[in-house]
Amino acid sequence: MTRFVVDASVVVKWFLPEEHAEYARRLLNEGFELSSPDLLRAEVGNVLWKRWRRGDISAEEAGEILRHFRRLPLKIQTSEPLMETAWSVARRFDRSFYDGVYVALAELAGYPLVTADRKLYDALRESDLAEPLLFWVEELDTA
Repeated sequence: MTRFVVDASVVVKWFLPEEHAEYARRLLNEGFELSSPDLLRAEVGNVLWKRWRRGDISAEEAGEILRHFRRLPLKIQTSEPLMETAWSVARRFDRSFYDGVYVALAELAGYPLVTADRKLYDALRESDLAEPLLFWVEELDTA
C-alpha cells in the first residue's frame, strides 16, 4: 500500500471548494494510507474558523466538516518525537515550525509529504529532501 503524509493544505481541500481540490481528494479515493501529525487537528480547525469569520461558511457547516474530519482514515501521530527535527527543518528552510512538523514526520516515517502549500513546496523542492519526501498535490497523477 502506498503511504503519504498529508498536511493541512491538502486536508482542507477534501472539504472546501479550493484550487487543486480534485487532486487532493484523489488521496482519499485511491485508498492510500495517510498519516499526519496531531497538529493537523488544530490547523484544520483554524482554517474553518477563519472561513467562518470571513462568512465563507456557516458555523453549522464548520461543525459538520469537523464531524466528517474526525472520521477520516488518517493515522494521527504525536508531534512530540518530531520536535527536534521540526526545529531543524524550520531553521534550515526558513519555514514555520508547523511546516517543520509535517516534514519531520515524512522524514522520520519515510513517507512522502503531499502538500498544496506553495511556499513550503518551493522552499524544499531544490533540497536533498525533495526527491524522496515531497510531492506537490498535482504530482500525484505521476506518483
